Amino acid sequence: MKQEPFRIGNIDILPGQRRTVHLPVAKLYTHTEMDLTAHVIHGRRSGPTLFVSAALHGDEINGVEIIHRLLKRKLLTNLRGTLIAIPIVNSFGFIHHSRYLPDRRDLNRTFPGSENGSLASRLASLFTREIVSRCSHGIDLHTGSNHRFNLPHVRASLHDAETRRLARAFGAPVMVHSETRDGSLREAVAERGMPMLLFEAGEALRFDELSIRTGLRGIIAVMRAIDMLPAQASKRTHPVFHSIVSKWVRAPISGMITRRATIGSQVKAGDMIGVVSDPYGETEQAIMAPASGIILGRLELPLVYQGDAIFHIAVLEGDPEAGQLVEGLTSDLGQEDFWPRLV
Repeated sequence: MKQEPFRIGNIDILPGQRRTVHLPVAKLYTHTEMDLTAHVIHGRRSGPTLFVSAALHGDEINGVEIIHRLLKRKLLTNLRGTLIAIPIVNSFGFIHHSRYLPDRRDLNRTFPGSENGSLASRLASLFTREIVSRCSHGIDLHTGSNHRFNLPHVRASLHDAETRRLARAFGAPVMVHSETRDGSLREAVAERGMPMLLFEAGEALRFDELSIRTGLRGIIAVMRAIDMLPAQASKRTHPVFHSIVSKWVRAPISGMITRRATIGSQVKAGDMIGVVSDPYGETEQAIMAPASGIILGRLELPLVYQGDAIFHIAVLEGDPEAGQLVEGLTSDLGQEDFWPRLV
């Protein structure tokens, strides 16, 4: 089918073209314009329209590098449909190394937004109007927050068959069923009946190579699964586990974490997964796993207050043997395949 021009921000992009489009958001105190910047690749042949976004929380930068590497891939010359890549949604937070916007609002609790609302609400409205409304599929890239590191995993509404198919195609080691939250981008997308995945991996303000490579390969796999790119036999050998519920484990006392389980390790209910001690060694308390599963997320900061979330455990469907989960994932991600080549 003949491809029509793609229109975004009053700009027409012809089939076979790629353009960077600047959508004005607001001005700084210095009168400098701040934009929502999207890079659009419009294929010569018709197909789905996919958005891939990152830094919705300004300090979650892993996704910025994932999109950077994605846009350098030569295979995008064979694209069917349209790819809209937004590596930095929250440019205000990105500049200030902050999760939030200047009005201290969480952008991912503000969708679908309002043209006449707060700064966060106006940005959410712009993203909904100019990006979401033009798309058939979406992938949003995140990391752990507040000194927490996440094992690469996909969060999605897995009750939907098509969303579940794409989550499995993505190939992160764990896919977690997650209901949408009020005001989230996922909720705004779900109301349109559109499949969307949320990829969580790594830690805020840090690049993590395993997370970046997993995310890059996952996006490409999803693009193949929805026929935006030519089909290719999967080289994946690591398992993909399905989690229907996850549990947070909190510090029983304030102090220092002196021992803790590693990310991706499998634990059984009742296993000791950490120890919290006061600085003098007079009080020490073990942290026990409340359920069997995989360590999906972990607090990296060794200093905790009573009640702080320390571990995030994904309970696996059927409680399978996870084995060498991280090692299997690592072996699948060869540097020659996923490191961007210099041109």
